[in-house]
Amino acid sequence: MLGLRTGLILTALAGGAALSGCGSHTYYVQTAPPPPPYYSSYTMAPGYAPGPGYVWISGYYQPYGSGWVWVPGYWARPPHPNAVWVSPHWERHGNRYEYHGGHWR
Repeated sequence: MLGLRTGLILTALAGGAALSGCGSHTYYVQTAPPPPPYYSSYTMAPGYAPGPGYVWISGYYQPYGSGWVWVPGYWARPPHPNAVWVSPHWERHGNRYEYHGGHWR
């Protein structure tokens, strides 16, 4: 049986994979995400790319319910030759935060 944390991570990964292929998604939450973990996939790629043409997608926090869940970084192949990854980001608007999901441009 999967633990709660493992389940949340798997859910976030599935959501991140779904979001990565389809344009930008916007969500509103009441709290800002915490800072990235100190030793995290946000700043460091683990070793070398698994093959030619792969790019490192840094880890990020994704909205989950009324909070955030950490999505670890991963290697990905762009969907077409000149594609550029636009990292997810959030903006503060009054007492809520607007999250814009990552996408290929």
